[in-house]
Amino acid sequence: MGEPTGMHVAVAEKGLLVLDCVSKGVAGHAARKEGVNAITLALKDITWFGSYKFEKVSKWLGEVSMSVTLINAGTQHNVIPAESKFTVDIRITDAYSVDEVLDIIRKNVDCEITPRSKRLKPSGIDGSHCLFRTARALDKIVFGSPTLSDQALIPVPSIKMGPGESSRSHTTDEYILLPELRAGIEGYIEFINALTKQNLTNETLAKKYSFE
Repeated sequence: MGEPTGMHVAVAEKGLLVLDCVSKGVAGHAARKEGVNAITLALKDITWFGSYKFEKVSKWLGEVSMSVTLINAGTQHNVIPAESKFTVDIRITDAYSVDEVLDIIRKNVDCEITPRSKRLKPSGIDGSHCLFRTARALDKIVFGSPTLSDQALIPVPSIKMGPGESSRSHTTDEYILLPELRAGIEGYIEFINALTKQNLTNETLAKKYSFE
């Protein structure tokens, strides 16, 4: 995948689970403090999403992360809102399945939860794979990527490597420098040649690196 990695090699990437959540209260007049405020109910769950730490940590991908990214509630200033909606962006590692993450969440929050999709799972290759071995042979930095790409839907082993910096993604006037583009072309050619020639055997690599 030609995502911007500074031509380093992502041997794994986190999956994505997006949740649409609804906290339900009871409408009432704000002046009389009637009803049950759905915003207050939502805040309790939002606080949990922001502070909860999953127990298991992935070797390459670290911790599962959760961020509340959208919130919507209320109809007018003098009405206690009966409903508060918010969205949670969850980056899943290979330490948990999607269903395991959902089960933990449902046991800890009161809001209604609707997953948008369960198909964007984490992906990765192990140290014995030829793509991983080639990256090591070329002394590439290998790492686990926190961002999602089409790699999640590719039905074959793959890596993520490309020119440019991931930190520029989704920023105003996102860009790539021409020297980075040229180095990317050269880097792809070098990687493909090394992969094709198989100029280091498994035995040689096993003595130099640990793939546990």
